[in-house]
Amino acid sequence: MTTPFGLSSTATTNTLVLGQKDLEIIQPPDDAISCLKFSPLSIPQTYLIASSWANDIRCWEIQSNGQSVAKAIQKHDAPILSCCWSEDGSKVFTAGCDKTAKMWDLQANTFVQIAAHDQPIRTIHYIQRPSYSCVMTGSWDRTVKFWDTRQATPLKQLALSERIYAADVFGPMAVITTADRNIQVYSLDQGPTEYKKIESLLKYQHRCVSIFTDKSKNPNGFAVGSIEGRVAIMYVETANPSVDNFTFKCHRSTPQPPTNTQDIFAVNDIAFHPIHGTLATVGSDGRYSFWDKDDRTKLKTSDVIND
Repeated sequence: MTTPFGLSSTATTNTLVLGQKDLEIIQPPDDAISCLKFSPLSIPQTYLIASSWANDIRCWEIQSNGQSVAKAIQKHDAPILSCCWSEDGSKVFTAGCDKTAKMWDLQANTFVQIAAHDQPIRTIHYIQRPSYSCVMTGSWDRTVKFWDTRQATPLKQLALSERIYAADVFGPMAVITTADRNIQVYSLDQGPTEYKKIESLLKYQHRCVSIFTDKSKNPNGFAVGSIEGRVAIMYVETANPSVDNFTFKCHRSTPQPPTNTQDIFAVNDIAFHPIHGTLATVGSDGRYSFWDKDDRTKLKTSDVIND
């Protein structure tokens, strides 16, 4: 069967896992997955992309019954660390350890370089604003660059204090966190401009960041996860930061007597529900958990997911 990506593929029955309603994606990468992104709502079908340490980016169609159909694959020359979609769902952007970012035109199945840094590129995001669109890349060379995909040089380049470890973009806001645990908030409406520097509540290395919104769906804060099994909830504008901003422990083992020692695991990613505002965290303990940040409560934790 010919796919919308210009390639042929065959649907394969998925395997139920964990004894629940979870479905395992067929033909997964051969090494650790670095990033997962579902396609935007602007296209009628649902697709999933995954970048990996196997140097590849893969795409599946997710059918209404949860079954997956492998669609296409492209490769970098080194592990891919991040991926994202264009707003219209026609293109996928990737960035990785080969110090390049690439654009995958899914219909034409072309894969071309659009950006470069002096060190591996840790993050990539597509920015769509009323007056412009671009791709934002954050690198371990301590720079963030903004690219018009039709040009060989960046539209803008920002120098940061340390290596970029995590970033997120939502509407007019971008949040970037660096190796020294500095947090930078940028306004994107009139071109990328620094809006505010925020001191982190976390004492250890940041691993991930995710923007959340208010009830009107305007971005007003973010969650940061660290290697210490802890998440910080932080608002960009608040009259009472000591009250509104807080941290909570997660992805830790049950303390064992008599010393009450426990294993602590990194928080690898955070995602907010687009409607309800609850959040999910995934950790190196092989578990995922759901939280209500407004009530400051844990909703549910999964069993350990084994390899």
